[in-house]
Formats: sequence, C-alpha cells, structure tokens
Amino acid sequence: MDIDAYAAAHRDQWDRLDQLTRRRRLDGAEADELVSLYRAAARHLSRIRAGAPDPELIAEVSTLVAAARGRITGTREARLSDLRRFWLRSAPAALYRVRWWTAGVMTVEIVIAVIVAVWTLRSPEAMNAVGTPEERDAYAGSMFESYYSQYEPSEFAAQVWTNNARLAAICVASGITGALPAWVLFANALNIGRAAAVMADHGVLSLFFALVTPHGLLELTCVFVAGGAGLRLFWTLLVPGPRSRGVALAAEGRALITVAVTLTAALAVAGLIEAFVTPSQMPWAVKFVVGVLAVTALWAYTLVLGRRAADAGQTGDLDEEEAGVALPEAG
Repeated sequence: MDIDAYAAAHRDQWDRLDQLTRRRRLDGAEADELVSLYRAAARHLSRIRAGAPDPELIAEVSTLVAAARGRITGTREARLSDLRRFWLRSAPAALYRVRWWTAGVMTVEIVIAVIVAVWTLRSPEAMNAVGTPEERDAYAGSMFESYYSQYEPSEFAAQVWTNNARLAAICVASGITGALPAWVLFANALNIGRAAAVMADHGVLSLFFALVTPHGLLELTCVFVAGGAGLRLFWTLLVPGPRSRGVALAAEGRALITVAVTLTAALAVAGLIEAFVTPSQMPWAVKFVVGVLAVTALWAYTLVLGRRAADAGQTGDLDEEEAGVALPEAG
C-alpha cells in the first residue's frame, strides 16, 4: 500500500469527520453524515494498521476515530457539579450505609487485638512465636520508633498511602468472597495485638500508643470501613432482599466502589499525619489532638452529611443514566 496516496485519497473525509466532531450542534443530516464518516474512518484505520503501519498516521486517525466515537456515544465530560455531587452526596451516603458494619468490625477488631495482646503477654510460647528475645529487644528498643523516621517524610507518606489504599481496595473488592476481607481484618488485629504485647513486655506501651494514636485513629477507622463494606457485599450475595441477586450485587458493588474511592482520600490524610506528625518533635498532646480531629472529621462527614444524603435518597450508587436502566423484576 502506498500510504501517502491512501492518506491523500481519504484526507477530505477525515477533515470533514473532524469538523463534524468538533461542531457543538448537528442537525439530522449532519448526524447521519458523522456516523457514516466514523464507520469509514474506522475501516481506514484498520487497513492502515494491517497494510502499512505508519505510527504518526495511526496516531492521527486513532485520535480522530476515538473523538468521533465519543461524540456519537454521548461521552460526558467531568463537571464541577459532578465532583460536588460525589463528595457532598454520593460519598457520605455510601459511608453512612455501612456505618453499622463499620462499628461491628471495629468492635470485633479491638476485642481480637486485646485478646491477642493479653494471651501473648501471658504465654511464653506465644511470645516466642513473635520472635527471638534479641529480635523483640531490638523491636521495642529502636525498630518500632525508627520505622516512622527512616525515610524522607514525602516518600514515606506516599509509601504508606499506597499500601493502605491497596489494603482497603482489597477488602472492598474481594468482599464477595467473604473470607478474604475477614482474613485481612484478622491479620491486622493479630499484628496490632502482638506489637502491643512486645512493647508492653518491655515497659514501653506508652510509646506504642504515642506513636500509633496520631495517624492510627484515622487509618484504622478506614480499615474498619473497608472491611465492613466488603462484608456487606458478601452479605448481599447471601441475602439479596427483594431484588434479584445479580441486580442487588451490581448496585451494592457500585456503591462500595464509591466507598473505596473515598477511603483513598482519607488514607492520604492519614499518610500525611503518619509521615509528618507522628515522628515530629511536637508534644504528644498536640499529636493526639491532630489524630482525634482527623477521625472526628471522618465520622462527622459520615454521620452528618451521610444521613442528610441518605434521607434524600442517595445510596452512593451511580445515577440511572450512568449505571444503565435495570429491567423490571417480578416481585
């Protein structure tokens, strides 16, 4: 194929397609012409890729075809009103709907962590399972505290945020299995209980709480929310209610993705606190206040804005236009 001749032969069609794609309003004839030119350009792109792959021409025609496809299918641009609706209605409503699951997970996690800590302190076998005496001495003596200051704050904040956001996303996305979020939550409680036991065994339990509290209040609450959201999805699988199981899971899954996105933002704040506040030299009382204010803000966002949004009929799910119309079901 003579690529230059081929491009020259169809250049007028491509230019016309670009012109129609950019036009704000189209009459009926122009809309039909747009669809026809889009189909032709798609065929041209296929032939170019197969016969004479010119990277520059492929990029040009691909961009043109993608833009025309978006115009035909009615692609929506993100608007400021969409962001306001998400953060002021959808996100708090989604958090509000899992508030009791969050409270339940939080209670069970705290109970498990306390049981593990007490058992580890009272059982030499359990304490030895944590590590050798030398390893435990090093952990309580320096490793636990130095963990928060061994990296540059900005780098540490990014690492913590990425890890915690991934953990929260796993809890939510794998909720349909039931077992995986439960295991993640149990492992989290186990690690906290063992760490507290080692620090208490060395007489530095106060240091443990001083270092964990500032960021941990918000960070652990996010983990509880993610775990509760994941388990709610599993419960929906078991008990879908009046809707069919497929429709119920689809609606609940979309709403819980809203939870995951919201937690990503909250965990970014927790990461900043852990990197810049926890290892700082400011008084412990100030660090404690920062942690309390952060978690209080999340709960206020959930309970105040969330209740208001829920009363207005919001669930955190997509609008019908975005989610697609569900077929009527016989009840």
